[in-house]
Amino acid sequence: MPASERSRPSLFWPLAVIVIPLVSLLAKITVADAHKLPRKGPFVLAPNHYSEFDPLIVAIAVYRTGRLPRFMAKDSLFRVPVLGWVLRRTGMIPVARTSSASAAKQTLAASRELVENDRGVIVYPEGTLTRDPQMWPMRGKSGAVRLALTADIPLIPVAHWGTQAIMARYQKGLSLWPLRKPVRVVFGDPVDLSDLRGRAGEPGVLAEATERLMAAITALLEQLRDEKAPAKRWNPAEHGQKETGRLDP
Repeated sequence: MPASERSRPSLFWPLAVIVIPLVSLLAKITVADAHKLPRKGPFVLAPNHYSEFDPLIVAIAVYRTGRLPRFMAKDSLFRVPVLGWVLRRTGMIPVARTSSASAAKQTLAASRELVENDRGVIVYPEGTLTRDPQMWPMRGKSGAVRLALTADIPLIPVAHWGTQAIMARYQKGLSLWPLRKPVRVVFGDPVDLSDLRGRAGEPGVLAEATERLMAAITALLEQLRDEKAPAKRWNPAEHGQKETGRLDP
């Protein structure tokens, strides 16, 4: 078996030594179907999102597969002393809240960087914590699928459940007791976008690709929760809720 990406020296090593033991005190993470995440080459990983603690769970699950967890992050974070340095050194991708033309240009540049460096990136397709009352995935945005379609990169859905016992949605602090609460993560098969390749600029294509992605994530979460999601996906705009997108170009 070829050496994993994480076997190469990087800033992820000292971060993992600090972060993984601390998170392991709070969460007993089990990962299913990890082989579905490509062992080499670029990928876009799209998780569900219902707790501010989610990124740590997803990052550890990805790290266990031998890949390095890189996220899209607000460009303003890259200007924060120390944090900005860490983000740049670990290969995180900055995203600015700009016009659609600028967003498309950023996506193209990010796609090229992923392909050239054989890196993967984690993108939350909902852009923020789900507004669905039962914490099912809500309507997605196009950032993840646009990134995948632009450079023909595998788009991998992933779902997790149990994080809400550690940090509930909109909760500021952690629920420390009992320790090692169970959190389950499952990776899915790549979303089939073969009929949409090269058509990202056509009307409706990004919406169709995004719906396929959200359906795949929802199906994985149904598996973890052992229940069916609502037939209609939650749309914040229909319920007078503000839609904010932090990680979706």
